[in-house]
Amino acid sequence: MHSLAADIARRLAEEAETVCRHYLSNGRKQGRYWIVGDVQNTPGRSLYVRLSGPTSGPGAAGKWTDSATGQHGDLLDLIALNKGITTLRDTLDEARRFLSLPQTDRHRAANLPASRGSPEAARRLWAIGEPISGTLAERYLAKRGLTGLGHLDSLRFHPRCYYWREEHRSGNPPETWPALLAKVTDLDGRLTGLHRTWLDPATADKAPVSPPRKAMGNLLGHGFRIGEPNGVLLVGEGLETMISLHLALPRMACVAALSANHLAALKLPMGLHRLYIAVDPDPAGVTAAEQMERHAGCSQIDIIRLSPRLGDFNDDLRATGLDELRAQLRPQLAPEDAAVLLDLAFD
Repeated sequence: MHSLAADIARRLAEEAETVCRHYLSNGRKQGRYWIVGDVQNTPGRSLYVRLSGPTSGPGAAGKWTDSATGQHGDLLDLIALNKGITTLRDTLDEARRFLSLPQTDRHRAANLPASRGSPEAARRLWAIGEPISGTLAERYLAKRGLTGLGHLDSLRFHPRCYYWREEHRSGNPPETWPALLAKVTDLDGRLTGLHRTWLDPATADKAPVSPPRKAMGNLLGHGFRIGEPNGVLLVGEGLETMISLHLALPRMACVAALSANHLAALKLPMGLHRLYIAVDPDPAGVTAAEQMERHAGCSQIDIIRLSPRLGDFNDDLRATGLDELRAQLRPQLAPEDAAVLLDLAFD
């Protein structure tokens, strides 16, 4: 058991940054270290994880110390404390799950590739993404009027994300482009997939590939989420549409279903009493909104449509600015929501 634990600890150390991004997502990379508040993933700067170094001895990769508590150890210790695991066997099982290793000691521990486009592949890609602040993804969003998004931990950036053109299915290698990653989760917050937007570093616009956006994993019924609904929820199709509405109505929980078909199939949380639907003014968007209305109406939920003036709410935001977008939304909201979401928030 000792040699097995040492082997898995070594493999974790080889993927130290990926381990940190997965278990300590509220931290950030600073030089050769990952810095966070504590092993429970609290934001802060007390716990340091070494991301590179020798495989053993002083300064080894994967070693960590919490300067506030004096705790220290390797990445197996960190996983156990992070997940509240009390036995070595259960800790090794959790580490194997993370590394996609066999779940029985009879098999040799070895990394196994995840199927392309699978939820597991989405989880791995998300784990090695980085916060968008200061990246090409932030520049891309800013060109669309979407700024001040550092608080959205459901967005990440990958500098070299694989892109397979249709002709690459014949066996040719993929291209790599920078990409904006948007996390897709279920109602319990579990990652089920990703939405990728490939970017052109020369223009900070979409990359010159077709299509420049693709999803991976399981999106049906799930979505890109901002905030926790408190009886009221706003849903719509596009990522940039819903981020625009979030900026205008930051106190309202939002979900982007990421396509018209997925909007129609979106699963709704329990306890809703009012549902806002941002309707894209095209046949697919209108049909999806109608299907969502029929689905939600069966639960006696009050349904209100929000309509943009232009092609979508991001077009409106870029054309007129945030204050005008809020003024445009005011008469479309229920009066009690306008008072809470607009008057109290911005007056």
